Amino acid sequence: MSKSTAQLNELIEITRDGQRFYQHAEGEVKDVQLKSLFRDMAHAKTEIIQALASKVAANHEQVPQGGTVIGKLRQVYADTKASLSSDTDSTYVAQLEAAEDRLLHAFEDTLQDAEPDVSSLLRGEMPKIRACHDRMSALKHTMK
Repeated sequence: MSKSTAQLNELIEITRDGQRFYQHAEGEVKDVQLKSLFRDMAHAKTEIIQALASKVAANHEQVPQGGTVIGKLRQVYADTKASLSSDTDSTYVAQLEAAEDRLLHAFEDTLQDAEPDVSSLLRGEMPKIRACHDRMSALKHTMK
């Protein structure tokens, strides 16, 4: 497996963590607007995964279908914390914002030493990554 494919696969897995977390959280929160937001955010993650996976597949490499252990642990932690909290919605928003931080940093770190073709792809996806991150960050701060 090439370095570029390994980088893309790691980003796919981290993005899939976020996608699955949003889908899970949508079923856990009560607020209709949050449910809609989480659905939109999961869809944005799906689009990013598809863009990255297309590049991996074009290189005749295997696209990962799973996520990461850290992503699963974050979801379990959020569920546990939410079950102990009087404000489930804020708990999920805070944990999802942390997941957005992780994804943004992963993309930024990969951009620093990516091959030109991967760098171009990532730069094309960065506006979506930043928009999702900023949206969740703003929401988290308004819910405090």
